[in-house]
Amino acid sequence: MNFVTRDHTILVPAGEARGALLRAGQHLTVIDPEGEQVGDLFAYPDDPSHGRHLSAAHTRAHVNRLFPQPGEAFVTDLRTPVLTLVEDNSPGRHDMLIPACDAVRYAALGAPPGHPSCAANLNTVLTQAGRDTHTTVPQPVNVFMDIRVGTDSLAWFPASTKPGDSITLQAATDCLVVVSACPQDLSVINNGSPTPLELHLH
Repeated sequence: MNFVTRDHTILVPAGEARGALLRAGQHLTVIDPEGEQVGDLFAYPDDPSHGRHLSAAHTRAHVNRLFPQPGEAFVTDLRTPVLTLVEDNSPGRHDMLIPACDAVRYAALGAPPGHPSCAANLNTVLTQAGRDTHTTVPQPVNVFMDIRVGTDSLAWFPASTKPGDSITLQAATDCLVVVSACPQDLSVINNGSPTPLELHLH
């Protein structure tokens, strides 16, 4: 089973995803135990009146920046808060511009069929949690991913996290959160070698 429902610390193996059912007010800390690993994070409110999913685009408009600062909320496609950034014990480089990796992306990079992807990982966890999968994968919150914005271009860098760096979020409403330890090994973002992440519910 790739999701949990109680206070717990679980390993997200390299290239895989795990989910956590959070109660409103509960905290989730995403830890990079080995460093230089990106995590694609998705969130789905239990109450559909709050929105279908966390929306990076709506969040950027909500906070008027590329990523929230501590105390600011991530919002859904209905602009309702779903998670709040509580603490960031990392270099603070995170991304909400790049979509989740998928089979088409890896085919374009020359990977063989069946290469793991964050899009496939998300659908695996949603299915196991009894949730509907989506034709379009929502834009993830790419924690620890270092994408830098130029005047008219994007520059990709390896994640700058050190072993043990973390980011902590608080659920604004009951929700399912999914984190994929990104399997990208054909670009620089994980320094060429994906490693595990840890999720700590508290």
